[in-house]
Amino acid sequence: MRIISGFLKGKKIDFLKSSITRPLRDYVKESIFNIINHSNFIDVKIENTNVLDLYSGVGSFGIECISRGAKKIMFVENDIKALSILKKNIDHLKIKDKSGIFNGKVINYLNNLNSLSKKNTFEIFFLDPPFAENFFLGDLKIIKNYNIFSQNHLVIIHREKKTKDDFSEVLNILFTKTYGRSKVIFAKFNLSNF
Repeated sequence: MRIISGFLKGKKIDFLKSSITRPLRDYVKESIFNIINHSNFIDVKIENTNVLDLYSGVGSFGIECISRGAKKIMFVENDIKALSILKKNIDHLKIKDKSGIFNGKVINYLNNLNSLSKKNTFEIFFLDPPFAENFFLGDLKIIKNYNIFSQNHLVIIHREKKTKDDFSEVLNILFTKTYGRSKVIFAKFNLSNF
């Protein structure tokens, strides 16, 4: 697995060889960044953004964001093996100054963030939860309720093509792209019932 573009272009990222986790395929990742850069429906660009990478695994998405000029990435990962590789990737690429890591469940990170006197806000949210789970919908509701997103923001969710998730309470879907057995959802938080 390699970084596609930016100042780290071509550098390798270690990944976890496991039947439980799946890396974000390079062609899917490249398509996501092409859409961010060129879609008329998206008003957020990578440069100088704060990115919240949830269920981040080995950090493939967030590291690509850093390479392309993002200001800061917060990685949230619960799996200890994936976390070990994520830390190794960050150290190897010398990007600690642009990286934060939270080892634990997403809900614990969000509750901790909400308890801080000064809240961080993010422009880009990337969620890559296990395909078989839908508990991440609760995480999206918490993010919305805690109001930790900037006015101009983007939510990107990587799911299995056959999953049927009801986002109507939380998100306005901009569009969905399908890649083999994966689908990537691009959305914004639904503020009509906020």
